[in-house]
Amino acid sequence: MSTTEPFGFLNIDKPLGMTSHDVVARIRRVFHTKRVGHAGTLDPLATGVLVVCLGAATRLSEYVMDSTKRYTARVRLGATTETYDAEGMIVEQGDASAVSRADVEQALASFTGEIDQLPPMFSAVKQGGRKLYQLARAGETVERAPRRVTIYSLAVTDWSPPEFTLLVACSAGTYIRSLAHDLGQTLGVGAYLAGLVRTASGGFALDDAVPLDRLLETDSPEQFLIAPAAALRDRPSILLDSSQADAIRHGRAIEGADADGAVTFAYLPDDRLAAVLHAEGGSWKPQKVFIP
Repeated sequence: MSTTEPFGFLNIDKPLGMTSHDVVARIRRVFHTKRVGHAGTLDPLATGVLVVCLGAATRLSEYVMDSTKRYTARVRLGATTETYDAEGMIVEQGDASAVSRADVEQALASFTGEIDQLPPMFSAVKQGGRKLYQLARAGETVERAPRRVTIYSLAVTDWSPPEFTLLVACSAGTYIRSLAHDLGQTLGVGAYLAGLVRTASGGFALDDAVPLDRLLETDSPEQFLIAPAAALRDRPSILLDSSQADAIRHGRAIEGADADGAVTFAYLPDDRLAAVLHAEGGSWKPQKVFIP
C-alpha cells in the first residue's frame, strides 16, 4: 500500500450488528491512518450505505452528509419500545389488528414535508455535554428540543400486518426510528422500527457500495476509494488556472464570485480538489485548502 495518506471516500455497505464507529475503527487499521470518519451514523440494527471519509476528506464530511437519504424501513405495529426500534424493551402494547394499509397511508400524509421531529432518548445527540443515550441508560429522561427535518416522500410496500415496509426519502438528520414511533402514536396502537436499510446517501448508492468484509479481505483497499471530484460532482465547481491555483495555495482570494455566501469547489486541471471557496464581496475566498 502507498505510504501517502489516502484522500477520498468509501461507500461501505455496513453489516448488521456493527456500530458506525466499529466500521471506522476497522478501516483505520486497513489504511493505516487515524484520519477516518463517517458522514451520517447508522445504528447497529441498520445496514446499507455508510459514507466513510479518509485523510483530508474528513474536512469535507459536512458536504456529503448534508444530502438526501433514502431508506427501506421495516415497521412493526402494535408495540412501543424504549429505543423506538427492535433493540429496546417493549414498554407498551396495542391491538393493531384493525389497522389497514389505508389507515397507515392516511396517517403518513401528516409526516411528509417539513416536520418537527423529537430525537429519541437513545440517540447520540448531546445535551448538557452528555449524549442522550448515556442519560437514558442511567434511567434519565430529559426534555429534548425538536428538530426541523424534511420528509420528501413516503411509500408503503409489502403490506404484511402487523409489519410493513416503508420507502423513505428524507433530509439529513431525520430519525427513522422516531418516524416509526410517531406513526404508531398517531395510529394509537404503537409502532417501532424492526429493520432498516439505507439505500442511498446523496450520490452514494447501495448498488455501488462495497461490503465491509470484502474491503477488509482485499490486498488493495485503495481501489475502492472515491475521489472528491466524483463524490462532489453535483456541487457547484470551478476550474482553476495556474495563477488562480497559486493564489488559492497561498490563501489569497480570486475574483468572479457569485452572491455572498455561495460555496463552490475549486479543482485543478487534473481533477484534484484544490479548495472549498466561499463567496464574499465579489471574490472567492479560500475556506479549506487541499493543495500544498
